[in-house]
Amino acid sequence: MFEVGFSELCMVALVALLVIGPERLPKVARLAGFWVGKTRNMMASVKAEINAELQAEEMRQLLKEQSGLEELQKMQHDFSNAADTLKASLEQPLLEESATRVKSYEPE
Repeated sequence: MFEVGFSELCMVALVALLVIGPERLPKVARLAGFWVGKTRNMMASVKAEINAELQAEEMRQLLKEQSGLEELQKMQHDFSNAADTLKASLEQPLLEESATRVKSYEPE
């Protein structure tokens, strides 16, 4: 994120020593470290929440797609049933007619 080399870090430490003074520098350094750690923890927490929300959104999208597939499968099943019913209704009169014709040709 920030490219801070050793020379820049030494320069900041020297300026802090001159501005703050040697007596208060350890307290200020501890306080700065505390706040940096707290900020990092907060950023990690926010990042984890964002990732969790993105995963939840992906799961919602997958469930939505899955429900669409289920609807298509139901429609396919309904069409298959309708085709079977239509086929049976068309075959039944033909079977009855052929049975009648066979009976009429039987010798007595």
